[in-house]
Amino acid sequence: MRAKPELLMLRAGALEAELAPQIGGSVSALRWRGIDLLRRLSDGDRDTGNVLGVAMFPMTPYANRIAGNAFMFGGKRWQVQPNNLPETINVHGSGWKHPWTVIDATADSAGLSLEITAGPEPYSYRATQVFEASDESLAVRMTITNTGPVSMPFGFGLHPWFDRDPDVTLRFNATRFYLEEPQGIAGDPITLAPELDFADGRPLPGGWRNNDYGGWSGEAEIRFPTRGVGLRIKADPMFKHLMLYADPAKPYFCVEPQTNASGAFHRDGWNDPDEGIIVLAPSESIAGTVSFMPFRA
Repeated sequence: MRAKPELLMLRAGALEAELAPQIGGSVSALRWRGIDLLRRLSDGDRDTGNVLGVAMFPMTPYANRIAGNAFMFGGKRWQVQPNNLPETINVHGSGWKHPWTVIDATADSAGLSLEITAGPEPYSYRATQVFEASDESLAVRMTITNTGPVSMPFGFGLHPWFDRDPDVTLRFNATRFYLEEPQGIAGDPITLAPELDFADGRPLPGGWRNNDYGGWSGEAEIRFPTRGVGLRIKADPMFKHLMLYADPAKPYFCVEPQTNASGAFHRDGWNDPDEGIIVLAPSESIAGTVSFMPFRA
């Protein structure tokens, strides 16, 4: 019988964060004053190591999808493999599909690390996540280092899951909306129309939404009125994109801060700052922080 994946608890004041390093370097729960702020990992999903059941997992060495599972860079065609069957598209890179190593831990902080060597995938990289809990926030600092022999395009982000309470509302500022193509691929960006805008706060859409919002301000606010709490998300300026996934048939939704636009790699957006791709030379690193700050609502 396989051992149940270990959880690592962080506490600071009224904030509690549980990490599941073996399940994709993920967060399994985030609570404030005893109230869940993220969808909690169930016992069944913990027992089976189901990373799609966690509260939040990391996206690296890029966020979201690449059409055709291939991109051209540096005069070479790079191929990635499907990693979320039955889907035929590689989703969110490789980081969430591997166990991470705990490199240090205290009562209110922890560091996780992952080393990937190119094989079936084109990337060699080292990733770390440093979690720091306080009574006011959970800060997650991600660092990515290119350990391969050539320069490569990178991106990263976080994929939180939230319970879809009937009265939940969402607020954030952005300037562009990426249309969705078949297989969840992001297509062309358009100017953000009023009916797609969340700048003034609004309930989740009544229909399907699986779209990248570009020109994100780096702040978002989710309110759970029945629970009496809300959560502010604040990200460093390199996180220029916010992915919104909301299926009215599902009891959850996702609001995903990420550095690169979904689909930027297959659009060859290497020199477009709006696309947010980060090219790292060998041994070069990039780091960014996303903070999750609870409040009374």
